[in-house]
Amino acid sequence: MGKIQLGVIFGSRTCEHEVSIISGVQLARAADRERYDVWPIYIAKDGRWYTGEKLLDIHSYTPFDPYGQGIKRVTLDMTAGSGALISYEQEKGLFAKGVMPVTVAKLDCVIPVMHGLHGEDGTLQGLLELANIPYSSTGVAGSAIGMDKIMMKQVFRGMGFPVLPDLFALRSEWRASQDSVMDKIEKALPYPVFCKPSCLGSSIGVSRADNREELRDALDLAFTYDRRVLIEQGLDHPIEVNCSVLGFDSEVQTSVTEMPTTSGGDLLDFADKYLNAGGSKGMASLKRVMPAPVGDEMIRRIEELSKQIFRALDCKGVVRIDYMLTKADELYITEINTIPGSMAFYLWQESGIPYAQLIDKLVEYANKAYAEKNDNNYAFTSDILNGVVLGGKKGGKL
Repeated sequence: MGKIQLGVIFGSRTCEHEVSIISGVQLARAADRERYDVWPIYIAKDGRWYTGEKLLDIHSYTPFDPYGQGIKRVTLDMTAGSGALISYEQEKGLFAKGVMPVTVAKLDCVIPVMHGLHGEDGTLQGLLELANIPYSSTGVAGSAIGMDKIMMKQVFRGMGFPVLPDLFALRSEWRASQDSVMDKIEKALPYPVFCKPSCLGSSIGVSRADNREELRDALDLAFTYDRRVLIEQGLDHPIEVNCSVLGFDSEVQTSVTEMPTTSGGDLLDFADKYLNAGGSKGMASLKRVMPAPVGDEMIRRIEELSKQIFRALDCKGVVRIDYMLTKADELYITEINTIPGSMAFYLWQESGIPYAQLIDKLVEYANKAYAEKNDNNYAFTSDILNGVVLGGKKGGKL
């Protein structure tokens, strides 16, 4: 049996584009080359897809040259189960008529390493579902909910999971009357509050407000990134703790729980997460304490809740769930990251699973989910089309 043809997709049209590149190149370089032929698949900011060995070099993106040697533009063949990466090349010879499709690779499995919109939010997952290719991340519905903070909190609250009080506002409301929006917020929530673009990660556009003037600035910033903004009740000097979950279906396990540390203040911002080591290590560069010094009982509580959340959103592969913990041991869910920065490999490495083995697990769960899906019956047919008559101004009838 030959090597597994493994596609690693990263980049795309998102504010977290560069973070995704770091995570994607990290994973592609960590995969066991004895088991996999790795195909790095980079989605540029204009939406075009590229592959090539040169994409494993992080310096190829500063700046990215789509015409560089060893880089080939490709598309995905949407024939169900094909898994083919296609390039279009000029025909050669006397009777050449133009360009022709050429299969560059036939992917057996895909690991999406996307952060933010147009990839982590269910859009890429939907494409891979249509193409009927095994992929390692959470499915369409769970990815969409996990990306949208407003819907995510409503779902978690409905399931009885602990979340902080919040409300949301629309950009159209903000443009119509800033004072009305702030009046509504101040009536519902005490300061401090945090304003967050609904569909964005890496703490981009997130800020704390302790008064009305800061609230105006925080909302102005958040609305530049999204038309919907979550306003969430803040906590004074909380502890942030994170836990990763790995698995599929009934097979679920948790990693060590970490306590990230900030460079100052209550907000773990983009610089804390990605720039402390020059940005070259992604989330692995963040300063953290592992395991989090919160006591064995709280660790067990976090692990059990993390498993419940994983199952509730029908997650797959690896996720990271972030929490806030008060001095009174009140635990609140901040968010779920269905494709966490650096794939949370540092948490699993601390838990005794090296990155290469984590990748093996991702491929294993992708194939298990693929087999389960293909066990479903898609063969239902009927003669309904035989009875359809179309015509007239009112359309057709059955």
